Amino acid sequence: MTPGPVGPADVAAAAALLAGVVHRTPVVDSRALSALAGGRVALKCENLQRAGSFKIRGAYVRMSRLAPAEAARGVVAASAGNHAQGVALAAQLLGVRSTVFMPVGAALPKVAATRGYGAEIRTAGATLDEALVAARAWADETGAVLIHPYDHVDVVAGQGSVGLEVLEQVPDVRTILVPVGGGGLAAGIAAAVADRDVRVVGVQAAGAAAWPGSLAAGRPVPTGPMATMADGIAVGCPGDVPFAVCAEQGVAVETVSEEDLSRALLHVAERSKLLVEPAGAAGVAAVLAGLRVETPAVVILSGGNIDPLLLLRVVRHGLASAGRYLQMRVRLADRPGALAGLLTELADSGANVMHVSHVRTVVDLAVDEVEIEAQVETRGPEHCTEVVARLQAAGYRVREA
Repeated sequence: MTPGPVGPADVAAAAALLAGVVHRTPVVDSRALSALAGGRVALKCENLQRAGSFKIRGAYVRMSRLAPAEAARGVVAASAGNHAQGVALAAQLLGVRSTVFMPVGAALPKVAATRGYGAEIRTAGATLDEALVAARAWADETGAVLIHPYDHVDVVAGQGSVGLEVLEQVPDVRTILVPVGGGGLAAGIAAAVADRDVRVVGVQAAGAAAWPGSLAAGRPVPTGPMATMADGIAVGCPGDVPFAVCAEQGVAVETVSEEDLSRALLHVAERSKLLVEPAGAAGVAAVLAGLRVETPAVVILSGGNIDPLLLLRVVRHGLASAGRYLQMRVRLADRPGALAGLLTELADSGANVMHVSHVRTVVDLAVDEVEIEAQVETRGPEHCTEVVARLQAAGYRVREA
């Protein structure tokens, strides 16, 4: 695999191969994000793409260019989910046998979907990088062709077809925000718009941020241990091909926190009525966190494959980050009716009690006192303040947990 430039002509050729294979996903304006940015912000909905993400684009282009002898040996890939489904679907469409290595603990719906497209599933390692090592070993052992998730010129060119669609759908676009893991999507889009006055900004989870250090060093540099809910962009080191393209095109990379990601996922669901995975919401997270962008701007929602259990946890986390949950501790006299009085006061304030527990083992509690730990649902940060003020005015000793 030799790094080399990928430009608009390469992306256009890839897009021609994808005609009739992938969806031309819609662009949806976001009034809320536009108000924050001071100009038009639109969402490019690759979460509505076939197999739930942009990954089918690069996988299909790479596999459609295999020689007949290569295709006959089958293909192998490593993925936490989205690339797995893209490869499996592309292989099904092209009549090629596929094997996919997925990290132990990969989301069960992604595993089931990949198997449903006809791929043989094998598990290896705890991370994508470890699964990729196993996939390379399988390729060496069996002769299967490795379909890399991001580090190949055909994959980068295929992902870049997203950028061509953005240029057609929002001709005056000035900024494109792209989730970044290995960098294939950002590099492809940067290549697609290389001859236009458009800035491409990558967004990466702070807990798995290999790009800022790599850009500073001028070469791909592995990051340390990673911890993020955005498994789709949890990649330990940028790819050589994407890095070469992004560095050449001046792609900047910003980072966002886990709180930013959870708020973004909730925001997209509530305001735009779209379901995305945490990685797919990275660009929205950056705008919500205050990143200044030149408008019109397009945010790529890169995928929508999310485990329902993770969705439940992330929504709860997002609600807490958005001030929709209030955790508090209230000291009461340990006598009948005291808790009922507190609950009545909370009900009158409009707060919905989600959980209540008694704590009697705090060191500084008086012998006739009990501390109540309560979680309540509110309408937002201002309502949280109102609830606490109302309780304090009623004589309750309140502290937020």
